[in-house]
Amino acid sequence: MFTGIITAKGAVTGVERRNGLVRLTIDAPYEAEGIEIGASIAHEGVCLTVVEKAPIQAGARYLVEVAPESLALTTMGDLQTGDTVNLERSLKLGDELGGHIVQGHVDGLGEVLSVVADGEGWRVRIAPPAQIAYLIAPKGAVAVNGVSLTVNEVDEEGFGVLVIPHTWGVTTLSRLKAGDKVNLEADMMARYAARLLEGRR
Repeated sequence: MFTGIITAKGAVTGVERRNGLVRLTIDAPYEAEGIEIGASIAHEGVCLTVVEKAPIQAGARYLVEVAPESLALTTMGDLQTGDTVNLERSLKLGDELGGHIVQGHVDGLGEVLSVVADGEGWRVRIAPPAQIAYLIAPKGAVAVNGVSLTVNEVDEEGFGVLVIPHTWGVTTLSRLKAGDKVNLEADMMARYAARLLEGRR
């Protein structure tokens, strides 16, 4: 379980394709001693399991494996050596819930329609996949590449979010441009509410 508050950016230092899986090597500014084998870390909003780790001068180097389903639903299969990814460690009891409840289970890929400066922030418009469009509501929450954001507007074309300068600077959202694909996870509360309504019908 996560909050959508990014705690670090990691560097992809290795990509290996093996038996349908993609094995990613990540360099992160986390202490290696604090990462357990089997730990869950969200990468661009995708929950992945640490299978190997080692200390490095700048923190930790660890390995995660991406399964075929995640490769089909997310941007993980497009990552290359040298890319940067948003990272978030899983929640512990007593941690502050600063964003919203994020599971790290991406619902699908959205397409960036536009990125426009708006005052000191940036307004990003995204077209979601049809299967989750109805779960995105004004003033609701959505995770974009693992970042918890508030939906400012919704129309037939898609939805818009306003990214503040701090979030722009400490996440990979600053590299977005029109046409890019982004990992989207709808708000868990909206998902369960929709499921309950379906059951009643």
